[in-house]
Amino acid sequence: MMSSLSNWGRWGPQDQMGAVNLITPQKQRQAAALVKEGMSVSLAHDAVKVKVGDSPAFEQKMLLTGQRDTAMASMDAYSVAYHGYTQTHLDALCHLFYKGKMYNGFSQKEVAETGAAKLSVIQFKNGIFTRGVLMDLPRLQGVKYLRGATAIYPEDLEAWEKTAGTRVEAGDAIFIRTGRWARQEAEGAWNFESNSAGLHASCLPWLKKRDVAILGSDLATDVMPSGVNGFRLPIHLVTIAAMGVPIFDNCDLEALGEAAAARRRWDFLLTAAPLAVEGGTGSPINPTATF
Repeated sequence: MMSSLSNWGRWGPQDQMGAVNLITPQKQRQAAALVKEGMSVSLAHDAVKVKVGDSPAFEQKMLLTGQRDTAMASMDAYSVAYHGYTQTHLDALCHLFYKGKMYNGFSQKEVAETGAAKLSVIQFKNGIFTRGVLMDLPRLQGVKYLRGATAIYPEDLEAWEKTAGTRVEAGDAIFIRTGRWARQEAEGAWNFESNSAGLHASCLPWLKKRDVAILGSDLATDVMPSGVNGFRLPIHLVTIAAMGVPIFDNCDLEALGEAAAARRRWDFLLTAAPLAVEGGTGSPINPTATF
């Protein structure tokens, strides 16, 4: 699949934007026209300030507080290791390697102690502005959340399109709701890598055929375990390293699901911008859906 689904060279040998190139000015105008009410919903989970499994806590250190009568201001400092299964973040196209290569054939050696010289998150500093589509799989099945390691297949995505009366188009940002946060509230945290719902690797040709620009979910997108020998996160690997599709991990899609259901519409204007970090392999992010 790495070769058959590859976008290497599609936008030129030096391209570093990947499938975000599919978000054309025409696509952005289409997305802007989706705003009817001016009502926005965040797709980010609040920063998680406790360690969950192997995912470090978001640390907030107060430097100045208002506890003294003479205080004039408050200040704090943040520290976050955002990759993992807890904090909402964007994976840049330098995040994953396959046989020594990154997206578009760039060498993994381009990523060094000083950061990523190619494909870093700085490529997206001007922001992402496109049509977003929520695919609410628990709602399709009439449940609050998908249980265990439920795999989502292409036929499930197409069943959702039929139920929702919408269709994923070129340049869209799609968000896969598994109900992860509802499950975590009901059951507590679990070993995410051994028992989590998500997309099966058989969805990869579907994503390529639809020319998806951004892929997001409420966990790590992949069903875990993946069911593919030798590949822990095949959706992650192929979308990032072959297709050039950035991923939004650990989104909180609960409020979006309710807002979309109340309106009986599942597409919206999606806006997001990462921290402008030269050489960054990703960024914490707060995507927003506007209806």
